Order: sequence, then C-alpha cells, then structure tokens
Amino acid sequence: MQGVDLHTHSNISDGTMTPELLVHAAIEKGIRTLALTDHDSMDGLMQAEEVAKNQPIQIISGVEISSQWSRPTTNKSYGVHIVALNMQNPEPLQRLLIEQKKVRAQRSKQICDLLIPLINQDIYADVLAKVDGEPDRVTRTHIAKTLVEKGIVHRAQQAFDKYIKEGKKAYVKFDGLGLQETIQVIHESQGFAVLAHPTRYDLSATNIRYLVEIFAQYGGDAIELPPSIESASTRQMVDRMIEQFGLKVSVGSDFHGDNMPWIKLGNIPRVKEGQVGIWESFK
Repeated sequence: MQGVDLHTHSNISDGTMTPELLVHAAIEKGIRTLALTDHDSMDGLMQAEEVAKNQPIQIISGVEISSQWSRPTTNKSYGVHIVALNMQNPEPLQRLLIEQKKVRAQRSKQICDLLIPLINQDIYADVLAKVDGEPDRVTRTHIAKTLVEKGIVHRAQQAFDKYIKEGKKAYVKFDGLGLQETIQVIHESQGFAVLAHPTRYDLSATNIRYLVEIFAQYGGDAIELPPSIESASTRQMVDRMIEQFGLKVSVGSDFHGDNMPWIKLGNIPRVKEGQVGIWESFK
C-alpha cells in the first residue's frame, strides 16, 4: 500500500493545486497510485491523466459524492460523502454529477443570500471569483475563505462555527442523492464505493455503526481508514466494523493544499494485518 493516496482534491473543487500541480507533487512524494476525488466533479481527471503520461504514477478516476442517509426511526437525514473510485464506464456517474452540480450551485447562492442580513453585505460575486465564475464548483470552503478576506471572521473555521455549519443561520443542507442510489450508480459505472472519513460526521458511535451497516447492506465496497491523528479507540471501532461487515479498506490523505495545510499529501494510515485494500481490485 506504500505510495497510495486515494482521496485528494484539486482547485476544481476546494483544493488549491491544479490537477497538474497535484500530480507533480504526488510524484515528488513517491506516490505511485493517486486518485483525484474532487467534490461532485470529475472535470480535473483528463488534466491529471495527461500530465501523468510517461511518469511513474497511475491516476485512478475518482470523485467524492455528497449523499445522504436516514434512520427509519427518525425523519432526520444525515449528510455523508461517498468516494467513487476506478470507474470503467463513467457515463452513469457523469449523468448524476450533472444534477449534483446544479444542487451545489443553488446551495452556494442560497448560503450567500442567507449571509446578507447577518454580515450586511453580499459576497456572492467574490465567492464566484474564486472558482472562475463557475457556481457549480463553489464549496463552503470558498465561502469561508471569502469571509476571512472580508475581515468578517479571522479564520475559516470561525466562518463555519458562526455562520455556515449545520445548525447555524446560513447553513443550507446539500440535498444530494440517497446513499443506496449513490452506491448503485457507482456500481453501474463499474467503480467502487468507499465510505469517506466515517468518524467525521459528528455522529454518535451508535449512528456510525448504523451508517456502516446500511452502507454494507447497500453493497458498499470499502471504508476509508481514519487518519493516524484520531484516537486509538476510534481506529479500533472502525477496524471492528470493517471486520464485522466484511468490507475492504481504502486509504487517503484528503489533501486540500493550502486550504488545510496540516493535511499532507500521501500521509495515510497504516493498514492492519488481515485488511484488504480496495486498490487490489483495480483494473
């Protein structure tokens, strides 16, 4: 598994490196298998593949899809990110992503509109400037960075904590595809469905376990291992669920460049004995 990073972002979504620069940086890090997994977009894949030609690196097609799930005992739905990897027939997924991009564009405008009475200005034009005027590329990170640049908050996390995370006045839920449908369309595209960062959804241990259980029931393929900075007990919990539900594992840094400078490209968790990497199934 050395030299594998299956969760990275470019400036096509909320990373800061172009796909080309990301590939060059990966090669310098000794990464030999790299997946570009921008949010709800595969638009950077061709650029990454072009620069990787004749280089000692394999580019895996990927995308991080905003999805949602719910428990039958409650009406509340929860957001979840599913990483799709190694699609051999991407057309079904590409059709889905067209709709996801529409949702993303509408959501960003709604968030900026909700911010107007809270900050007494409209920042939407400034947010759009960060993504070359393409509204379907806007993420909350772009909005947070704009709030920092305007002096409304000091740090991007403050923007989330004060305005745009769940429960705050400018939060807008991403109304994405359901979990079962997301996994289905990934499989229709002959790819693998990976549950991204399962311990980062502010869920109780009970709800994490339920999420993993239904992910497996719906045919999900692998769970992304938590980073080494998370506690040993968290890793043990994830390891138990991987074993219980017979899932493979995936490894990725979730690299975003300067937007999250504490996350280093290629810095991935260790796979434990007996765990099977999803990359072993790639064609």
